[in-house]
Amino acid sequence: MNIQSCVEVCNEWDIVSARQLGRNMAKELGFGNVDQARITTAISELARNIYLYAGNGKICIEAAEKMGKRGLKIIATDNGPGIKDIRKVMEDGYTTSGGLGAGLPGVKRLMDEFMIDSVVGSGTEIIATKWLR
Repeated sequence: MNIQSCVEVCNEWDIVSARQLGRNMAKELGFGNVDQARITTAISELARNIYLYAGNGKICIEAAEKMGKRGLKIIATDNGPGIKDIRKVMEDGYTTSGGLGAGLPGVKRLMDEFMIDSVVGSGTEIIATKWLR
């Protein structure tokens, strides 16, 4: 099963749409309520970052499979300004928006796999995967 659905993120309502899509796909794949909430929170954070820092981008969600495991992969991409210092944004408590600074480190903790690729001046791609237990 390799279905992928994407939500363009341009405004706050798109964040809600991305969250809903993620929750529905997680439920379809058999994730329990706690993992559904983790996935939804991660999507919310990634979509919010796109909206706040890049202006627009997209969240794609797809079923994932690896070595007999099934899961859900979230791919957040934008063509925004990029992240100058990835190590800095991955520190707990670091914030540029005045928020709690749980952001990307929080997403990494909520998910099982986390990869970030960013080029200053051309954008960011973050891939986060949660595996079924």
